[in-house]
Amino acid sequence: MTQRVELAAVMDRLAVDGLITDYAVAVDDGDWPAYRDLFTSDGRADYRSAGGIEGDAGNVATWLEESMRVFAMRQHLIVNRRLRFGVLEQDTGDTAHVRADYVNPMRLAEEGDGAGPGAPDFVCGGRYDFGLLRTDDGWRLREVIVREKWRRLPDRAPAPVID
Repeated sequence: MTQRVELAAVMDRLAVDGLITDYAVAVDDGDWPAYRDLFTSDGRADYRSAGGIEGDAGNVATWLEESMRVFAMRQHLIVNRRLRFGVLEQDTGDTAHVRADYVNPMRLAEEGDGAGPGAPDFVCGGRYDFGLLRTDDGWRLREVIVREKWRRLPDRAPAPVID
């Protein structure tokens, strides 16, 4: 590889990593216009394994906006990112696939909750598969698949008292 090719590969890796981070931040902050802008025009997302829906990015963003209202706090951590570049129309590097693990602590909203500090009472984790495409506007998500592996629900019942 020439230095120019190596530099381009590093720049692509940084751009893809930034896109995945922007995805997590958009979901956590509830920035649904930003979420939609991360996708290609035909981009899709599949949250069915986590009890959600599958569909085009616009419809999924609308569903996320509604369903995430029950959480006063969200912190989406996407780690162990494994990136592979692919080929589209015989030109290398125009597609990418990221497989990454996630852990997602959230706190359920209570009436009058101002989303102040508090421990999470709902935590889930799993793996993402992101399909990406290089566009004229930079890297965009073509597909997001969530594979939830586990979740810990809040324990609403008080612990038993032992005498």
